Amino acid sequence: MRPVRVAPALLALLTLLAGLVTAAPSGAGVDPGVRVPQIESTTTAAAMPALRVRTRLRGLSHPWDVKQLPSGSLLVTERDPARLTLSPKKGVQRKVRFPARKVWTSGETGLMGLEIDPDFATNRRFYTCSGWRKPHGKDIRVNAWRLNRAETRARLIKPLLTGLPTVSGRHGGCRLLIADDGSMYVGTGDAAVGTNPRDLTSLGGKTLRLDRFTGRPWPDNPFIDAADAMQRYVHTYGHRNVQGLAQRRDGSMWSVEQGSYRDDEVNLLVPGGDYGWNPVPGYNESVPMTDQDLPGDQINARWRSGRSTVATSGGTFVDGDRWGRLDGALAVGALKNEMLLFIRFDASGRNPRVTRPAALHHRFGRLRTPVQLANGSLLVTTDNCCGMDRVLVVRPR
Repeated sequence: MRPVRVAPALLALLTLLAGLVTAAPSGAGVDPGVRVPQIESTTTAAAMPALRVRTRLRGLSHPWDVKQLPSGSLLVTERDPARLTLSPKKGVQRKVRFPARKVWTSGETGLMGLEIDPDFATNRRFYTCSGWRKPHGKDIRVNAWRLNRAETRARLIKPLLTGLPTVSGRHGGCRLLIADDGSMYVGTGDAAVGTNPRDLTSLGGKTLRLDRFTGRPWPDNPFIDAADAMQRYVHTYGHRNVQGLAQRRDGSMWSVEQGSYRDDEVNLLVPGGDYGWNPVPGYNESVPMTDQDLPGDQINARWRSGRSTVATSGGTFVDGDRWGRLDGALAVGALKNEMLLFIRFDASGRNPRVTRPAALHHRFGRLRTPVQLANGSLLVTTDNCCGMDRVLVVRPR
């Protein structure tokens, strides 16, 4: 058989198109030399392990976060109904009694971030970030709670941090993470107020860091000596709406941030860093997510979605040999595009490569929060509405 000959003009065109697929710009502000993340095929065994997905909980409404307790029970925050739902390792899921009437819900704000104290087995403490009704007004705040031994009732210990800004409920954040050193990180939204992200006296559009017992700013925060009490909490600033926080096994801290109409971001957090969101005057969402024309130095994202958002949300680094090639990848939930992204970075935290497993792509609707269990499997919450939501268990076959 004769070899097939390709006309030189056609060959040049094919070469050009191939280059555009792998080297198209992913939006303003990407670090020079960081190529656009290539979407890897999920049809080959080499790309990632096959995934098995099953449902652990049903009948939920906007489950925002989920954590496993030492007993094996799952604790879930449901945003709009302001519910704490508990699913025992054995038995029927139930509602945990707590003062839900105090939680202020509106739009994107309600009962949101959840974290379990590392010493929960002895102190029974857990933490939430939520909208809150005050005698005169409302705010978003971080509260410390104690769960009783029967896992039926939660008692408020105290508010740890109050005064996170909110107006309509838009861009409420609000993710919690207790780091390996015991400090608590809080990711916040800008409340759709253009001046908040770069105003160091506002807690909006920031990542914050505090002591999980006293609620005081963490002692080595970058602005710990500031005259303004709120500024002392600031870890990074210039964010739009921080929806995810994750710690890599090298100890580095990362955030997942929703873009405007473009450029969802994954950021490596540098203490005191400015991440460049400044939608003024008014609330001008046509500005770049990382505006390099601002005074000072702005830190570029380590990954961007590009010209169209996928509406990224929670994220967690996946660890374990069971995950094969995806060991060490950042798993990120995507709401608008109804998928789970696995983003692999090199040792320096650059050169992202993205995999979208078909087992979770457009099968369960909007995916909000992935959380890794001690056995290496992932919990993933859906966010669709009105009793239709689930908590999924995802594990490599």
